[in-house]
Amino acid sequence: MQERMTPDARNTQDRPCRRVDIAIVGGGLVGASLACALAPLIERSGLKVAVIEASPLPDPDETAYQPSFDARASAIAQGSRDRFEALGLWTAMAEEAEPIRRIHVSERGRLGATRLNAEEFGVEALGYVLPNAWMGRVLHQRLGELSLDWHCPARVMSISPQEGGHLLELDDGSRLEADLTVLADGGRSGLKERLGIESRHEAYDQVAVIANLEVSRSHDGVAFERFTPEGPVALLPLSGQRMELVWTHQGGAEAKTLAASDGDFLAHLQQAFGDRAGHFRRVGKRHAYPLSLITATEQVRPGLAVLGNAAHALHPVAGQGFNLALRGVMDLVAAIEAGLEDGRAPGDMATLQAFEAQRAADRHSVTRFSDGLIRLFGVDHPLLSHARAAGLVGLNLAGPLRRALGRRAMGRER
Repeated sequence: MQERMTPDARNTQDRPCRRVDIAIVGGGLVGASLACALAPLIERSGLKVAVIEASPLPDPDETAYQPSFDARASAIAQGSRDRFEALGLWTAMAEEAEPIRRIHVSERGRLGATRLNAEEFGVEALGYVLPNAWMGRVLHQRLGELSLDWHCPARVMSISPQEGGHLLELDDGSRLEADLTVLADGGRSGLKERLGIESRHEAYDQVAVIANLEVSRSHDGVAFERFTPEGPVALLPLSGQRMELVWTHQGGAEAKTLAASDGDFLAHLQQAFGDRAGHFRRVGKRHAYPLSLITATEQVRPGLAVLGNAAHALHPVAGQGFNLALRGVMDLVAAIEAGLEDGRAPGDMATLQAFEAQRAADRHSVTRFSDGLIRLFGVDHPLLSHARAAGLVGLNLAGPLRRALGRRAMGRER
């Protein structure tokens, strides 16, 4: 069972260092998924793993999970569902998962549209929408079954390269010597910057307004992606007659939307989106997030790997961020396992270079795809609008191209 550490004010210099094979900085969805994926190596090879998470987690023994109307959710591609199933986690996750059976892509004011249907691909669903809190609960229940060091709440106060890895000093009084340190903290801690890892940053001058909606009729498992002159609007199916909204605004324009009354908000959204999903009847709490394309200039170093949003932050238009991160998790575990079989430590540069070689093409492809969609539909020109409409119609009629788009949406493009 995991060893829980509580904050300790004692001087870290007075504490002995604990040697671990892998230190995962960040116990959110990406870091927890990595720890779960390492379970066979923990159990079979005695791999020593530490997880460091800054935010306190709910007590696993607290009352039963209660879905919230305002809970944030994520789109999980079919390929990610397969990966969670391979980890033995999908049965539990599926209890709160809402399937995406169809995807409808359109542009406001144009007749063109592309429709993807799960039946065409011979699958139950193209993907699923899961509350983030539920995914976290399932992942952390699994972590509770593993033999690992769990530091929560705890922050990395300093990280220093040294022979054979990195030295991490935590504010809970712990000192860890890690052969491999994985930054999976979303880039919020500033550790990348302290290590001199820069990021390429391309601001879209856009802000995503995210909220849950109640609609007047059943969504029937349809996810919508609608491009408008103001920015794309996505609707993802949730349980009941609820949908998650991701509504992109030009920078500064979101202030009026956030300040509007519920009635005015819903009326404005109805005008922007149309009535394909029915009438919007209720909206929950609204959250706003500035949007940028961010890529770490270094994904690996000796004894160091960067995962998730710390490695790459994408526009949410194609729902690829977490799915790309989960593929990174699985590729890193595969590289570590292959390295161990060849007698290499997890932080060995040959192991990490093999991981990066596997990831580079996928990361570049997904980044180019997501960024290309934003730039293509972000130009408001009559001739280009007609070309986009014709392209959407053509894509809907051309089976092979539509199936290629479907494989990407399902996370099975590799």
